[in-house]
Order: sequence, then C-alpha cells, then structure tokens
Amino acid sequence: MPASPIRKLVPFAEEAKRKGRRVYHLNIGQPDIPTPEVAMEAIRNTDLKVIEYSHSAGNESYRRKLAGYYRSVGIDIDYTQLMVTTGGSEALLFSMLSVLDPGNEVIVPEPFYANYNSFALIAGVKVVPVTATIENRFALPPMEELGKKITQKTRAILICNPNNPTGYLYSREELEQLRELVLKHDLYLFVDEVYREFCYDGKSHFSALNLQGTDQHVIVVDSVSKRYSACGARIGAIITRNSEVLQTALKFAQARLSPPTLGQILGEAAIDTPKSYFDEVYHEYIERRNYMVDALNRMEGVICPMPGGAFYTITQLPVDDTDRFSQWLLSDFEYENQTVMLAPASGFYSRPELGKKQVRIAYVLKIDDLKNAMKCLEEALKVYPGRTV
Repeated sequence: MPASPIRKLVPFAEEAKRKGRRVYHLNIGQPDIPTPEVAMEAIRNTDLKVIEYSHSAGNESYRRKLAGYYRSVGIDIDYTQLMVTTGGSEALLFSMLSVLDPGNEVIVPEPFYANYNSFALIAGVKVVPVTATIENRFALPPMEELGKKITQKTRAILICNPNNPTGYLYSREELEQLRELVLKHDLYLFVDEVYREFCYDGKSHFSALNLQGTDQHVIVVDSVSKRYSACGARIGAIITRNSEVLQTALKFAQARLSPPTLGQILGEAAIDTPKSYFDEVYHEYIERRNYMVDALNRMEGVICPMPGGAFYTITQLPVDDTDRFSQWLLSDFEYENQTVMLAPASGFYSRPELGKKQVRIAYVLKIDDLKNAMKCLEEALKVYPGRTV
C-alpha cells in the first residue's frame, strides 16, 4: 500500500508549525469555503435521541431527495438506482469490488487521483495507465492508445471528470469516444463526478449517466465533500442503472452496516442549498484559479496549464525532484516565517519518475492566502539548491 502523496509530508508540516512557521496547505483538496448554512442548521437542530444505524443503502428519505437532485441536473435516476456510501472513496472501492475479480485490469488515464491505485490494490486488480501530457493540457489520450491497453483481463475504464489532479474537463465528444470503446469491448466505465459543479469558462458538465446505450456499463461515483464543502461528513454515493451491480454493492454495504447517520442528515439538508451559494463559490474559484495560474506562469521555468474544472492543477517546476523540493519547503525553507505545502506528483503516476518535476496544487485558499503562498513558492524556487533552470 503506497503512502499518500497528499498526506505523507504531514510530519514535516507539523514540525514547521512547531517552529512557529505558517504553512499554506496547497497539498489537499480541503476548501475553506463555509459549508452551506442549511446543512449546518440541520445538524445543530437534530432532535435525535439515539444515533441509530440507517439502512445499509442509506436513508430512503435521503436517497429519494438525492435522486431529485440528479433529475434537476438532467440525469434521470430513480432512488432505487443509487446507494449512499461512506464518502466517494467507499463508493469507488465498493464498485470495484462488485464488478472486478482479482487479476482483472482497469485502464486509467494518468496522472490520476492517488487513491485509485490504493483501491485497486485492495480489490486485487491492476491499474493499467495511459499517460496524458502537460503539453496537451492533460486531455484524454487518443482512443487508439486506450485501445492498445485492452487485454483479455481488462474489465473497466476509470476517469475523473472534472479531473483530480489535473483540473481537466472532459468534453462530451471525449465521453462519446469512450462510450464506443466501452460498448465495443463490453467494459464497465467508472466515472468519478464529484467535481460536477466546478466547470469553468462557459463549459458545462456532461454526465456519463447520459451516454446512450450504457445503462449496464456506467457506474458513477459522487460525494458531498466538494459540492457542499463538507469533506468530513463522509457521505458519497454509487449511481448506476445496473441493478445487479447495486445488489452486489449492497452486500459490501451490509458488511459495513451503514453510512454515517449525521452525515446523511447533513447531506439531505444540503440539497436545499440555494443557487446563490453555488454562484458565489463558482466566482470565488474562478478568481482563485485565474490569480494562481497567472502567478505560477510568471515564475521563471514554471509551466501551469489552465484547469477547466475542479480546483487543482498539475504544475511543472524547474527542480530536480519535487518530492525532495516539497520536503525541503517544510524542513529547510521559510520566507517571512511562512512556507508552502505541496503534493509531489510522483504519487499520481504509475511510474513515479513521470511526476518527478511536477506537483499538484489545490487552489482552495482565499486570495490573500494564495498571494502569500505564491510569493513563498516564488522565493523558494530562487534559492532551492536543486533548481534545474
């Protein structure tokens, strides 16, 4: 089991804080956006006398309301076609365990969210990467490349849309191409859609659940963590029209008894979040993204594509090794008693050397903090002993 590239440097960050330094956390997708008040009020005002188990698939009232949310965004789903999980992580793990046998292979465009590899290891399956490049803004590699990766052991393709860690937003055309490949080879298509609301520059999200003829193939993973800035609620969902997949996933859900009761209360209430909340959050992330990408690209030797969605970017730095650089930032560097925590991109690739000069940066801090963080990074790059440009 690999260490998390997002969290493995935590001891160094803690030591920096003990020295009195302020650490700007750009390593993790923990937004500083307030959780919607309607969700917080539901938790504060609960009149439960006992925190009980729920149904293993989640409270029916929540599932019905959640299905209504999907219909409101153009996805025709019934409440019997989804299951509530303990975060999007459990949703993907249960999905893998439900349809993949040990020794099967799943094709994943890389760089990919590091935990996909961990979930695959738990399920006993092999991640087969197809590499996207920073020169092409991490667009989906050509279908011919994906097709070459398909073997008798291949059972699924997995994508994240919008993408974590690159911020790339897959177009409807790219998803339609994936559809043809999935149908041709009778594969499952796992799609992590937890960043659905975060699509920029006038572009909109197209759900894989709306791909024609794929009802038995598409399994979507979702979560309240990013949509409602409620990462600690640990509430996610599996959504699929394949009833056999859900019936199988339910067996795993029964083994872990139930998803969190209080988290479901929050999630159900959060569906009533007013549009004004999302409008404000959207414009806030646009401002953060534009500032940060511009600041990074003004630094000598830095390459940062403009993300089309989510709130991450993979950025190339003029350093010898971003694992060493990221640790050095915390252990040996400070600028006005401040420093920055990054996520080395080596952990987002199947071969760590592919991410040797890249980091994932999450623009989840308010503008003033981002300005300070970018200044720290700029000054650090000037004095880092392993600078290459």
